[in-house]
Amino acid sequence: YPILPLGLWGSPIILRAVASIDSTLLSPAVNPEMTERIGVLEHTRAQTVDHQAAELRRIERDLHDGAQARLVGLGMSLGLAEQMIKDNPLMAAELIAEARASSSAALTELRDLVRGIHPPVLADRGLIGGIDALALAHPVSVDVDAVLDGRPPAPVESAIYFAIAEALANSAKHSGAIDAWVWLRYTSGAITVLVGDNGGGGAAIGGLTDAGGLRGIQKRLSAFDGTLSVTSPLGGPTIVTIDVPATLNAAQPTRRSTVAS
Repeated sequence: YPILPLGLWGSPIILRAVASIDSTLLSPAVNPEMTERIGVLEHTRAQTVDHQAAELRRIERDLHDGAQARLVGLGMSLGLAEQMIKDNPLMAAELIAEARASSSAALTELRDLVRGIHPPVLADRGLIGGIDALALAHPVSVDVDAVLDGRPPAPVESAIYFAIAEALANSAKHSGAIDAWVWLRYTSGAITVLVGDNGGGGAAIGGLTDAGGLRGIQKRLSAFDGTLSVTSPLGGPTIVTIDVPATLNAAQPTRRSTVAS
């Protein structure tokens, strides 16, 4: 029993000592790497919020100016056709034909909008299937060597897909290459992707041939602690390196690319 009063008297002293040690160990002067890391995370979080807000504004604008306007016109055309179907069936038929064309255009715009948010091919076939689709649609031959033992989280999957798509698009527009390739592996807790071509080189993030595309992708990847870098000496080759930490869903089967030049 004499230990109890001693413990009551000593507990505040011990707790203050522990708090002092923790404060010292976690202070910026002792752990500058942690301070720098916190600063990077705050910066990338702010960039992600700004990017998401810009994306929402773009989606709202595209819906308002595109599909919404077409659907309003479609409703008006069908209303006029309904009024004229007895008195002027030929005019009603023309209005219905216009409405049909407008509905097809609106559907195409909605599909394009959805594809820009999260491509359906990712939901159906995963990241490897998405890369294969990009390679098949590319104007020059693209060799794909990709293996992934599972699937990353959907936001990471989408970010990597758009990074590869931007790199291939830049290659098609500016490099003058006749061959390109994509290599993907998952090692040490991260997905690493190399996108290369045998074009003239000279590419750079934010350069004249980038138009901000790779810079935007770089910011998007930074939200997941990912990086994007470009090596492109004059005369080529150009290699875009993408590295994103991720945890794979092991329940998903191993996927290997089937596209080869």
